[in-house]
Amino acid sequence: MSGSQHGDDTPVLITEAQPSYDDQQAVRRRKYAIMMACRIPCLVFAALIYQAWQLWWLALIVLAISIPLPWMAVLIANDRPPRKQEHVSRYRHSSRSIEAREHQVIEGP
Repeated sequence: MSGSQHGDDTPVLITEAQPSYDDQQAVRRRKYAIMMACRIPCLVFAALIYQAWQLWWLALIVLAISIPLPWMAVLIANDRPPRKQEHVSRYRHSSRSIEAREHQVIEGP
């Protein structure tokens, strides 16, 4: 029997496949490293703003931006992409059978 009678028999293209677990983890590690690397320059920049221009409010804003970065980096690093919901191909019994007409029953003596 062909697969088209039982459901969708469209082949899964390799381009639709999800990246491997190692690739996903490497991307998450890279995002974590970038976010954590942004924190140190923010702290240094806040100190320079305060020292150079005595703008404590601007230094405080830059410092406030750097405070949630580690928390956000951990959340992003631990967040896996959602599982792709795939349609499962299952046999579906149809009311049509091979011989849909009724048959005459012959009783014996």
